[in-house]
Amino acid sequence: MNTDRIWLSSYPSGVPYDVPDSPYPSLVSLMEESFRQYGDRVAYSFMGANQTFAQTDRLSQAFAAYLQGLGLNKGDRVAIMMPNVPQYPVAVAAILRAGYVVVNVNPLYTPRELEHQLKDAGAKAIVIIENFANTLQKCIAATPVQHVVLCAMGDRLGLLKGALVNLVVRQVKKLVPAFDLPGAVRFNDAIAAGARAELQRPTILPDDVAVLQYTGGTTGVSKGAVLLHRNIIANLLQSQAWNEPVVSKVPAHEQLTTVCALPLYHIFAFTVGMMLSMRTGGRLILIPNPRDLPAVFKTLSKEVFHSFPAVNTLFNGLANHPDFNTVDWSNLKVSLGGGMAVQGAVAKLWLQKTGCPIVEGYGLSETSPSASCNPVTVTEFTGTIGVPLPGTWMKILDDDGRDVAQGQPGEIAIKGPQVMAGYWQRPDETAKVMTADGYFKSGDVGIMDERGFFRIVDRKKDMILVSGFNVYPTEVEDVVAALPGVLECACVGIADPQSTEAVKLFVVRKDPSLTEEQVRAYCRENLTGYKQPKVIEFRNELPKTPVGKILRRELRDPR
Repeated sequence: MNTDRIWLSSYPSGVPYDVPDSPYPSLVSLMEESFRQYGDRVAYSFMGANQTFAQTDRLSQAFAAYLQGLGLNKGDRVAIMMPNVPQYPVAVAAILRAGYVVVNVNPLYTPRELEHQLKDAGAKAIVIIENFANTLQKCIAATPVQHVVLCAMGDRLGLLKGALVNLVVRQVKKLVPAFDLPGAVRFNDAIAAGARAELQRPTILPDDVAVLQYTGGTTGVSKGAVLLHRNIIANLLQSQAWNEPVVSKVPAHEQLTTVCALPLYHIFAFTVGMMLSMRTGGRLILIPNPRDLPAVFKTLSKEVFHSFPAVNTLFNGLANHPDFNTVDWSNLKVSLGGGMAVQGAVAKLWLQKTGCPIVEGYGLSETSPSASCNPVTVTEFTGTIGVPLPGTWMKILDDDGRDVAQGQPGEIAIKGPQVMAGYWQRPDETAKVMTADGYFKSGDVGIMDERGFFRIVDRKKDMILVSGFNVYPTEVEDVVAALPGVLECACVGIADPQSTEAVKLFVVRKDPSLTEEQVRAYCRENLTGYKQPKVIEFRNELPKTPVGKILRRELRDPR
């Protein structure tokens, strides 16, 4: 069958074609191996404090025992609603060790969005940072949640520093709106109570559910992708094998260190950041708010790090920031781009300023997330999403589900051990995206070249139809982003009586003197007639998800 996988010839030397059979029955056994193997190593660095693997082991065991004491049953769902704080990995390990299911929740959700997810998942308990307790208070009565564990920013920073940080967060920065959640238990109190109890170790099998990962909702209702223990283990083993050619270049005396600026509730950071770092005995630098770029630079200026997973908007924001040179980027071995298309202009600037090319990968909540990636040995940005990871198959389908000719656009479909079991309690939605031969239909339009490299052309739903011609917003945005004076841009389709739809372009200026005519002239030079924007609007900023993905939907349908 290898003859069908033309991409295998592009694999770096030493990377296996298929993911090895997992020696782990569950994520719990994988994590506990790391706890034993790397006990004395630092697992997490946060606001100048370190938490070792052994401490994470002890804390999560106590928290797991506490959760069991609440009377939850195996398979019950427990939500986590926090930014990147050390309590997050503790909570994940505890929930899984106790035999429950992790439900990752976006901490910036409104009460309406939070209520939908907690009800849909049937969550019985939630671990939430106090900053967002007010949101929970407004909807908890309509949800199945019976138990609330409250965390604070300073919980794991020691008595003195923790108290000071909490004081600043609550009283100075006023980041904790007043709330009333009767019966809520503080995280450190839960740990103390659990430490006095004994963890009952449930039998956890590969096909048990580990995580409900809710889709971003940028293309419709937010659905829970059911990720089994074996799905995430497979993706960890695939990612580890893929990264090995550069990871092996980290000096023996340095611990592999990853910057975790993407939020842990997002599957990219959850798997490729937190879980992969745990698997490899690496250190994770937790960044609680990636939008606060001065704080990000302040943290990174004191650190040596080797891996940086990020989205295009974060790479762009960092590379264009005046504090960029306060950080030593010379140890960076891999810059992994995902979550959205990386623009050529951003990749060029990042390579120029760090000497480390952005390696673009691709995946979705439904694929745990990684499905494809460029070889980590590339020396320049390719503009593609690379090739399928070990043990992964990808193909391009037409609207009737048939394979298209090579080089023709169609929907990317993915098959592999990392593909979800389905959508939580939505068999109708699952049936829409799974083919009879086990491929997941991504909703992304792509092309495969003669070497087996895939390129995203666009989301099916974002495609603009101009006089019968397909216009893919990503292409227009990539062109405009290369214009000096443009910081960010996005385009959407708008109704047009002459041509069904027309292209509308939104631009955030880097250079305040940039004019509409300059943008139009550049587009005329670089885009064929029907792809050129009919309307151009300048904005101070573009709407984004907390991960940094630009929300075309909000630009298309302003409320």
